[in-house]
Formats: sequence, structure tokens, C-alpha cells
Amino acid sequence: MRDYDIVIIGGGPAGLAAAVSAKQNGVDSILILERDNELGGILNQCIHNGFGLHTFKEELTGPEYADRFIQQVNQLQIEYKLNTMVTDIDSSKKVTAMNRDEGMFEIQAKAVILAMGCRERARGALNIPGYRPAGIFSAGTAQRLVNMEGYMPGREVVILGSGDIGLIMARRMTLEGAKVKVVAELMPYSGGLKRNIVQCLDDYGIPLKLSHTVIDIKGKERVEGVTLAEVDEKGSPIAGTEEFYPCDTLLLSVGLIPENELSRGMGVEMNPVTSGPKVNESLETNMDGVFACGNVLHVHDLVDYVSEEAAAAGRNAAAYVSACGAGNEEGQEIALKPVSGVRYTVPSTIHPAHMSDELTVRFRVDGVYRNCYVSAYFDDERVIYRKRQIVAPGEMEEVKLTKEQLLRYPDLKTITFMIEEA
Repeated sequence: MRDYDIVIIGGGPAGLAAAVSAKQNGVDSILILERDNELGGILNQCIHNGFGLHTFKEELTGPEYADRFIQQVNQLQIEYKLNTMVTDIDSSKKVTAMNRDEGMFEIQAKAVILAMGCRERARGALNIPGYRPAGIFSAGTAQRLVNMEGYMPGREVVILGSGDIGLIMARRMTLEGAKVKVVAELMPYSGGLKRNIVQCLDDYGIPLKLSHTVIDIKGKERVEGVTLAEVDEKGSPIAGTEEFYPCDTLLLSVGLIPENELSRGMGVEMNPVTSGPKVNESLETNMDGVFACGNVLHVHDLVDYVSEEAAAAGRNAAAYVSACGAGNEEGQEIALKPVSGVRYTVPSTIHPAHMSDELTVRFRVDGVYRNCYVSAYFDDERVIYRKRQIVAPGEMEEVKLTKEQLLRYPDLKTITFMIEEA
């Protein structure tokens, strides 16, 4: 059994930023465990640009962004193990992992940072009728095949789902010579960033059909075509709106799910909306000394925000270790309550005595709202309200709270976040 102050599960953008931050905040005994054969996580296959505008004030590709943090990890001499799968974490923060060189081994951590990222929702979750022919890929799998392994999934493509990966792959497949016939989206709005709709679809003349879904897949050995239909408010296909698109490939971009099997196994309390852990102002879960950050906590729109959040988790884990795991007296606890258009908040609770001078509360809305206010009520008093031309589910919203502001309300029990008409 080896001992480390902080063990970080995952060597993607969240894990790397958390490790660098923890080291810079005075903790030397840090170990990153990564199941892939290199650090960087999903960024290694994201060869398009658009990363790093917030963090580095310049536009980088995914691998370039990851490399900035990998260089820092190496310069700070932070230890990491690649090709290592974590199989279990118990409530005492004992981590069980395995790799080919060492077999199965155990590590005792003083603090654990969960940074496992997320995975794509698979076809099985969609209940699309039809056989199981070749040519159906998740958008992320197709991205890896094209960008890292040099394989072309197909030549005539239909994409179901307008999440950011699906939009980016519409452009990528087009640049590689494929014909992307249509992007279909079940919801009446896109799930991706506005800039990706413009740069990946509009610029290439690829149609986006909102409130549409795939109702049938033709082909036994290989996809021969798909049938799209318009859907009503309940998501049910409308008879008479069917359209057939001949194609040899169907890409699915139908949502991301935080990778939380380990978290559930150790008893971390989960948020049913995000499928990620519930955390407090320190990004600490209900398990003492267990922190979460990045897409394992909630699915982000920009990797820059992942790095920012992970840096906070690393800083807070370092403070926890420095205090020898001694829990402070809880003091005042404020619950954050999402209502009226706000789906969830991260964090879920705040202890003003423990928070830094400023805290960013992040959330997503449940629909497209125009000419509205993003409001926060301290109990029954409307304290924060910000006018917005448009808010949409594809882009995260944030509200900043200050410690000074909260300490002015010593009896505050609940902060309610909502979208209001202007």
C-alpha cells in the first residue's frame, strides 16, 4: 500500500489542471491515474481550434491546449501512471487500481479528486427501430477514427443530434470529402454552441432540421438509408412528415453522460439532473475529502471552464490536506435552488465561511429564452438580476457571488435561481 496526499482519477483537462493547481498550492505528494496510454483525455482527438481563448488568451487546438498542461505537469514533476484502470474507491479513500506492469495495487489517499470526464450516450438508449447494420457510430468514435486513426467511417452521412461533437463532425466529414446530408435534432433548439452552428453547418450549407428524429434505419449488413420524421411537443413522430435519406453512415450526437460508476460505488450523493455528484462551494462531495470537477461533475460547453473549475478543486483539495483533513465547523449553510427555467446549479450548497472571496455558480437553462433576466433571490429578496437577449441550453450560464455579499445575510437559508421575463 502506497500513500499519497492527493490522488486524481483521470488525466484529461480536468485532472491535469487540478494536479497543477494542487501542486502550486503546496502539496507535493500527488498521483494522477489515467486509463489511456497518454495524458490529455478527449482533447487529443479534438484537432479543431477554438480552445484556450479564456485560459491562454489565444486560439489553440485540443492537443495544443492539453500539451500546455502536460508540460506544466512535467515541469512540476507531478507523478502519473498511464494505462491504469481504477476499479474501486472505498469510503476511507483507498483506491484500487490495476495495470499490466504492476497488476492490481492499492493506494491510500488523504484526498481524492474525481476527474473521469464523460461518455457518449449510445444507440441503445434511443430505441430506434431497425437492424444493427455497420455504419452507425457515435460522433466521438467517428472523431477518433478520422482524427487519430486515419479511417473514414463513410461517404454519405446523416447526423442525429446537434450537440457540439455532432456539429464539429459535420464539418470534419465534409472537409474529408464526405457528403453530410442533414443534421436532425429531436428538440426545438440545438444542443450546441451558436458559433458551432454557424461555422460547422451554415458555412458548409448543411441543413439543420429541428424537432426531427430518426424513426427507421434501412439496411441489414450496412446502413443504406434513414427515415426522418418531424416530432410533436411530446417527441412523438408526426404521421405524414417522413423523409428518406439514402446514406451509408449514421452518426449519433445525442448527449453526454458523466462517468460516475466509481463515484456511486463509493457512496457519493448524485444530482439526478446532471448525473454528476452534488458538491458544495469547495467542489467537495458528501464524502469527506472527495472532490469532483470537469465533465464528471456536469457537462461543460468550454474546456476553459473545465480548467478553471478543476483549478479550484485542486486548490481546495490542497487546503483540505494542509488542514490534515480536519473538517471545519459547518456554520451557515445556504441551499441553491434552481426553478423556472434553471435546470440545476453547481454547487448545490454554500458555506460562506469556507468559500473564497468570489464563487462562480454555473448552470444550464431548460429551453430558449429571449429578452429575459437571469435572477437570484436571497430568500425572498431579488438581489441579482442580469438582462439577457437570449439564453439557450447549449451554453452554460454563470452568476458570481461574493463572500462579502453573503456575509451581509447571516440568516440566509436559500438562494433561488430563475429565468424571468423582462
